[in-house]
This record gives sequence, structure tokens and C-alpha cells, in this order.
Amino acid sequence: METLLSLSFDALSSPSGPKIRKGLRQLDSLLAQICLSAPPTHQKAPPPTGPKPLSTLKEDPAFREFYKLQEGFEWNVSTLDLLQGILLIHPASRSLFAREIYMNLLLDLLEPLSTPPVQSSTLLTLVTALLSHPRNTRTFESLDGLRTITSLFKSRATTREVKLKLVEFLYFYLMPETPEELTAAGKMGGDGLVVGGGVLEDGKAGTRSTEEKQGLLGRYLGDVGGLVEDLRESAPFGRGIG
Repeated sequence: METLLSLSFDALSSPSGPKIRKGLRQLDSLLAQICLSAPPTHQKAPPPTGPKPLSTLKEDPAFREFYKLQEGFEWNVSTLDLLQGILLIHPASRSLFAREIYMNLLLDLLEPLSTPPVQSSTLLTLVTALLSHPRNTRTFESLDGLRTITSLFKSRATTREVKLKLVEFLYFYLMPETPEELTAAGKMGGDGLVVGGGVLEDGKAGTRSTEEKQGLLGRYLGDVGGLVEDLRESAPFGRGIG
């Protein structure tokens, strides 16, 4: 596993565009082999047939080795598109974004000079970085992340597709938060993954209610109440707010 990741990272660190694309393809292929079901044995290596159930991944030796390597910085996969998947299958990696230096990397990619595909991909990555991690959301807020999001939304240069992603992000941001229970080290358990990465004094990160976040967002954007009301009625993420 280390050899495969090393080859990919060597290519990604090259100044050559073709080598960088080769490194991305290598990482994509590695993750596909880990996360997608193997084809029937009578076929000659067609593409994987579909995603493996998350509950079975923890029994997969390749996944377990990859998961273990993600605990350290040296082998932590960090390309933007792949980062979304890594943060979902390895929740402990999300704890990195409680640190300003890493959150700033995402916010810098939301500047107007970035291309629309980069902006859209960054917004999805930001959602996965904040998911179930209120500490990360507090870091996002402290770095004027809401100003960055709303400025991009108000800009005439922002494409319609990116604006739709921005609205989806705001719906996500306004959702109620669940206290973040942390353990001293990430581990697997039950049917899923237990988030690790440190222990706060009270064992959980401070949360904010929808009303509190509505007030913060209202500093930069009008009619936030309309967003909240729509969120209550439509429940776009499978559950509404009270």
C-alpha cells in the first residue's frame, strides 16, 4: 500500500501536467479497488460493479491498511476531488480542518479567481470537512468563511451552477448541530467508523443552534429567514429543523 501511494505522490509532486494526471488516475484506481465491488470471476477485469456496503469495508484488509495509513500525515491523501471520499470513509481526517491553516486552504480556493469546477468541488469538500464536526464549523466561522461564501454568491461573475452549490451549502450550514463525541484515537466499531482525533475538556465540541447561525449569516446575507423556513418545510437532507 505504501508503495502504491508513494508512486502516486511522486507523480502528483511533479511539475509536469501529464505526470500529475497520471498520479490522480493512480489514486482514483486505488480507491476504486478498495471501495467498489469486485467483478465476477469469469469476467476479464471489467470495471468494478458498484460500491461496497460501508459495513463490510472494515473487514477488508486493503481498506484496513489504507485506513491505518490515513492516521499519519505522510500517506494522507489530499487531492481535492479524492479528499471528499477520504473524509467520508475516514472521518478522523476531518479533525485536520479544526486547524486554521487547513481550513484556509479550502477558503482560498473559493476566491473569485478560481474556476467554477474548482469552486464547486471545494464546496463539496467543505461540506464533508464540516460534517458532524462542530469544531471545524467554528473554525470556518472564525476565518470569515460566511463572508467568503456570501461574497461569492453575490458576485455577478459567479456561475449559476456554483450559486446552486452555494445555496445547498447554506442549507447544510443552517442544519442543527450534534455534539461531537471524540475519543483519544480513531477506531472502528459497530457498523461504521468512530471519529477520533483528540478529546476536549468536556468531551465534545460547542455547538450552535439554527437560530444562532441564522444570526451570523444574517450579517452578510438578507432574507436568511426565508432559507430557514424553506429548510423546515422541505427537509432537503432527510430531516427538517424544529
